[in-house]
Amino acid sequence: MRRKRDRDISVFSLSFLDCISCGFGAIILLFVISLGSERITVDNIQASLLKIYQQRMGEIKDAKSQRQNVIIKNDELKKLLAKFEAEAAALEIALSKLDKKIKDAKSGKEALVVDIEENQKEIDSREKKVEIEQKETPEPIGVPVASNRIIFVMDTSGSMRNPSTGQIWPLVYRKIRETLNAYPIVESIQFFDADGNYIIKGTRGQWIPDSPKMRNTFTRYIQTYAIHSQSNPVPGIMKAIRTFTDPTKPNQKVAIYVFGDEFVETTQVVLNKMDKLNPRDKDGNRLVTINAIGFPHVVKYERHFTKTGKKFANLMRELTYHHDGAFIGIQD
Repeated sequence: MRRKRDRDISVFSLSFLDCISCGFGAIILLFVISLGSERITVDNIQASLLKIYQQRMGEIKDAKSQRQNVIIKNDELKKLLAKFEAEAAALEIALSKLDKKIKDAKSGKEALVVDIEENQKEIDSREKKVEIEQKETPEPIGVPVASNRIIFVMDTSGSMRNPSTGQIWPLVYRKIRETLNAYPIVESIQFFDADGNYIIKGTRGQWIPDSPKMRNTFTRYIQTYAIHSQSNPVPGIMKAIRTFTDPTKPNQKVAIYVFGDEFVETTQVVLNKMDKLNPRDKDGNRLVTINAIGFPHVVKYERHFTKTGKKFANLMRELTYHHDGAFIGIQD
């Protein structure tokens, strides 16, 4: 039997080509897939960059806005600073003028004090000539008693108090009681300190009806009064006149009694104010009669202190004379 010839084997057979084609297709597929993935990555990067760009542009816009606000505020600050500098310059000029006025007033006051001291004898002799005639009947402090309403104005400063107890000197309220005893019958009474404060609480703007009970209890109010007033009774006198005088009631005769020991201002200025506040009517009468009682607590030590005690005495002599009252100086 004839032997068959061996078949030739080809390397580039159909199976080999199939394998090559599949491999090449796989490579192309991988390339296409990788291109899609890179596209997504690029889109993401682009979106991130756009977001960052928008944020940076917003920050730049905010920075420009803040810079504009700073410029505006800087201009406002410059204007405000210029205004303050102008006001400071005006204030400095005003202070300079005020300082000059104070110096002029101080020099005038010193000249007035020197003039009073140099002419003390002449003043004393003139005061004797204008002494007011008193009633012949003996009265506790020798003052007129033709009033139906009484107001007490008391200096309650340290010089009017016992330094050991801090209370008003017993001599003071003893003289107040003597004054009340000189008025057996009055309609009403009121008490002020030198600053114009009401000594008896709950009586603001009101008259206190006179009664034996009230006269027996007023000492307690005065003894326990703790407010220290200034050593100048003028504010209290003016408050009393403004509050408790009525020109429409001519039958209401008010008498003010000042209890004190010091005065530091200028006499003539006070006299001018009082003339306007308590003028005479067409018949020559005033709404208020002003009397005063001076205490010796400061006068005794005038060699060591300022002459406030003599100033008080001089003021009260003039004031009581011009306002139809009397001044009494307590010896001790």
